[in-house]
Amino acid sequence: MIFLLPLHPYHIYEALHSLGVSTKKDLLFYEIPTEKLMENKNAVYFYNKENYKGPATDIPDEEIQIIDIISYQKCSALPADTLKYFTEEQQKGVNFGMFAYIPHILSLGNINLRDVNKINWSVVPVQT
Repeated sequence: MIFLLPLHPYHIYEALHSLGVSTKKDLLFYEIPTEKLMENKNAVYFYNKENYKGPATDIPDEEIQIIDIISYQKCSALPADTLKYFTEEQQKGVNFGMFAYIPHILSLGNINLRDVNKINWSVVPVQT
């Protein structure tokens, strides 16, 4: 099982940077086209704040949905709950997770990374 984000990592970087969180500027991510996931079994984990009970608990059934990866739309912005979480945790002065409350794509199978772009999370994405 591979966990993927349906969100350009710049949105995470920009939120953390704007809050003054110390982060690496040149963190690289793979930009995996959905076509590379077509042969896999794919689901979305919604990661809703209301249903999240901690990392040691099972994911509730209503938080997972099998999807057609080609028709799934990526996220265009950081969820409001994620930004609120970043802000609250930064004010507490504690370490915190970078991907809280962001939907995850769960992909069961292989992903061929040949010819896949690596992107720097601190670079503003080009709009297509």
